[in-house]
Amino acid sequence: MSSKKQAIFISSLIILWYSSNIGVLLLNKFLLSNYGFRFPIFLTMCHMAACAVLSYLSIVFLKIVPLQTIKSRSQFLKIATLSVVFCGSVVGGNISLRYLAVSFNQAVGATTPFFTALFAYLATLKREAWVTYAALVPVVAGVVIASGGEPSFHFFGFVMCISATAARAFKSVLQGILLSSEGERLNSMNLLLYMSPIAVLVLLPAALIMEPNVVDATLSLGREHKFMWLLLLINSVMAYSANLSNFLVTKHTSALTLQVLGNAKGAVAVVISILLFKNPVTAIGIGGYMITVMGVVAYGEAKRRLR
Repeated sequence: MSSKKQAIFISSLIILWYSSNIGVLLLNKFLLSNYGFRFPIFLTMCHMAACAVLSYLSIVFLKIVPLQTIKSRSQFLKIATLSVVFCGSVVGGNISLRYLAVSFNQAVGATTPFFTALFAYLATLKREAWVTYAALVPVVAGVVIASGGEPSFHFFGFVMCISATAARAFKSVLQGILLSSEGERLNSMNLLLYMSPIAVLVLLPAALIMEPNVVDATLSLGREHKFMWLLLLINSVMAYSANLSNFLVTKHTSALTLQVLGNAKGAVAVVISILLFKNPVTAIGIGGYMITVMGVVAYGEAKRRLR
């Protein structure tokens, strides 16, 4: 009975993880492209504000994980640096959704292992086994093929998506370097608790300067569409839920299970987005995405075996 309850619990976590990740991605696309809410920096700030409040409630009051405190000014500066890079990756991803189909966005995002391997080598000068690097060839080749077969290809959107993917990989490598000592290491939920308020402080002036009419336009949309504020609230809560469920799935499953589920999640998001937004796809685009996903699977398997 205990194992059955455990299986139901893990299945529920996976469903929450999938629905939160895919839900926030699709809702971002809907708000930024279809709804007329063209403010990716402000949208990211809403996400970070929700993450700050909900992280505090979850850790301090619900005690989902023990509270870890910042122990030095040096540790705080390292967290602030990570927060700025994190902001860049999320904003870049949201900007790209204004111009690119979700399916192509996911194909480009799947190249994260390539950038992670590149930045890890540049930062530490430690080489991986040749078979690991060989597995990255189809990861990049697949995106090149998918780009050529993408009917709604937009160069600026593509550049922003690649930049966001690179920033996400850079943040993970930087996190491993900056918070490498045992005394400074934080779990992902405590790291989010401290990064989110810093992100809000960075994004608020950025939104007001780079999106100067954001307040008037948001209030106008709120008056025009009665569900505007509800959509923003749901979207922001989903952003936190995606982080929380990712942490819990990581905690309660193996690294291999997480890798397989992560690869499948991207494919599910692509299928749902095509059905919802009816964006045109080509056989070349689908083939390129499949090559990229197979490369990611091969890379993960090579890393696992060598470990």
